[in-house]
Amino acid sequence: MAKRVFLIVLDSFGIGAEPDAAAFGDAGTNTLRTIAGHENFKAETLKKLGLFNIDGVKGDIGTPAAPGELIGSFARLREASQGKDTTIGHWEMAGLVSPQPLPTFPDGFPQELLDAFTAKTGYQILCNKPYSGTAVIHDYGEEHLKTGALIVYTSADSVFQIAAHEEKVPIKELYRICEQARALLKGPWGVGRVIARPFVGTCAADFARTANRHDFSLTPPAPTMLDVLQAAGLVTVGVGKIHDIFAGQGIGRTIRTHGNAEGMEVTLALADEDFTGLAYVNLVDFDMLYGHRRDVAGYAAATAAFDGWLPAFMAKMRPDDVLMVTADHGCDPGYQKTTDHTREYVPFLIYGHGIRPGVDLGTRYSFGTVADTVCALLGVPADLAGCGVAHELAR
Repeated sequence: MAKRVFLIVLDSFGIGAEPDAAAFGDAGTNTLRTIAGHENFKAETLKKLGLFNIDGVKGDIGTPAAPGELIGSFARLREASQGKDTTIGHWEMAGLVSPQPLPTFPDGFPQELLDAFTAKTGYQILCNKPYSGTAVIHDYGEEHLKTGALIVYTSADSVFQIAAHEEKVPIKELYRICEQARALLKGPWGVGRVIARPFVGTCAADFARTANRHDFSLTPPAPTMLDVLQAAGLVTVGVGKIHDIFAGQGIGRTIRTHGNAEGMEVTLALADEDFTGLAYVNLVDFDMLYGHRRDVAGYAAATAAFDGWLPAFMAKMRPDDVLMVTADHGCDPGYQKTTDHTREYVPFLIYGHGIRPGVDLGTRYSFGTVADTVCALLGVPADLAGCGVAHELAR
């Protein structure tokens, strides 16, 4: 058994289209293949963990590690839920499958909802369309500054996003508005996330989003591995936007971060702390800064930075620690049809002194494999979605 599990989610690090990707408009997508072809890409430690030995990756992308090089074990995970967004991906990873997709609004939100929003918050709205987050402030930011009306927009994901200039609508006020919107967005309007999208600048030419984004998620409709671990008396630490994704449910300690660099710094510091339980880390820049913006070079460089960070973290790991690296969906930066998430398999890499290296776990159905494995390694019985692999990895 393990004492500590560090579960690191590379947000949107897909490794190839799932069999039903065409139904989601994502046939042929492959985040890993896209970035692996760029000169910025480096993955020497990920290779040793087994990234290029995974089903569908081996023989297609990169050079697989030889058996003697492998220090981790590896699997490919297929999503069982009907979605490709952050909320559903993380919920399934934590053992909760969503058989129905969360609602989306490709034609904008209904007037009934917008009227209720204005009545509740006192603010008029602009836009009400699916939009790129950077384009929407370019196109509507100046009108927002003149009128004070909020920029409300969505995407292919189940989100209600509110953009506002930090000088026009202070951060605390924007968060309060989002909380009011979250209270409205239930039932058929129950989007996965309400997202505060603050920005700064003087005009369309220099508007830029800030790091003060904040997500307000639906509460998971059933217990997850976080609830199970917490009920067993174990520590649960959420790093980055984990608290937001689970609406705080099952999370004992939250450490908010403003990007990958800070997330990795916090995780390294956690390795020096003495606790028993789970550190659940989301590294958001892969998705937010590079995937959605279709920035192949940036995504490849972020992968190289994470890969370069791994050896220092692994050197701090204790004999009863386990490291897991996975993802919640894809966001292929080379896919030009949309700027949205892509329906892809995700990697599952597992490393630790008590973990047998070089075990090819094949393809597993459900991201819930992660939850079941985490609970088993920490010695906590759980009845969650997914079939764990801990029993296949013990030395």
